[in-house]
Order: sequence, then structure tokens, then C-alpha cells
Amino acid sequence: MIRTETAWVLFFAGLIFLAALVLGVWKWQQSISSSEGTAHRYVTVAHNAGLMYSFATSAIIAPLVQFSGWPAVVNIAASVAILGMFTGTIANYVRLALQATTDNQMRDMKSSLRGVREALIIGEVGGTVVLLAGFASAQL
Repeated sequence: MIRTETAWVLFFAGLIFLAALVLGVWKWQQSISSSEGTAHRYVTVAHNAGLMYSFATSAIIAPLVQFSGWPAVVNIAASVAILGMFTGTIANYVRLALQATTDNQMRDMKSSLRGVREALIIGEVGGTVVLLAGFASAQL
């Protein structure tokens, strides 16, 4: 039987995948209406990130949750941290695409990005470490 928290992780993986598909339509529309045949860089980045994050969530995060030895609350907290960072990152790429003021956020970086970068590291890496440790404690 699938754990409730695993079902939620898979549901959110599906939502991220659906968002990536919609972003792909936006990318395609920009590509066919562009004289260069390409979409804005951050439309492409958002589309690609959505695809990668959806597959990472369903292929790696969900199984780690399913077979974790931690209590549900720990799995949920770690998953929320990871998925929050994934969706926040995609949303930022969409924002950059809509604004169309840069093609390289790192080159045009504001000092406020340092805290965001640190939150991403803690959320994504830390959440994955927690889930991997839970998996290892129960399965190895």
C-alpha cells in the first residue's frame, strides 16, 4: 500500500509535470512567432526545469518517501522543503520570462539572491539528505 505522503508527493510531481507541459506550449508559441525560431531563454529554462523537477520528484523523491523509516511528519517536512524550492525556482524562471529584462539572472544578480541561493541549498539538499537517511535507515 502506498503511504499517504508518497501519494501527495506523486500528486505534486504530476502538477509540476502539467505545468511543464503548459510551459512547453508557451515555448512553442514563442518559437514559431520568433524570427530566430526560439523562445525567450527563461521560457525555455522554466520548461526544462519543470520537466526535470517533475521526473526527479516522481523517480527519486517519492520512492525515498515511500521506503523511508522516518515518521510521516519528517517525510512530509522534507518533501515540502524540496517541492517548495522546486516550484519556487520554476516560478522565478516564469517571472524572469514574463519580465524579459534579462537573459542571465546571475550576470544581472541582485544581492538579495544570496539568501535565496542559501535557502535553495538548505531546502533541496537538506530535504534530500533527510529522505535519503530515512531510506537508508529502513532499507539498508
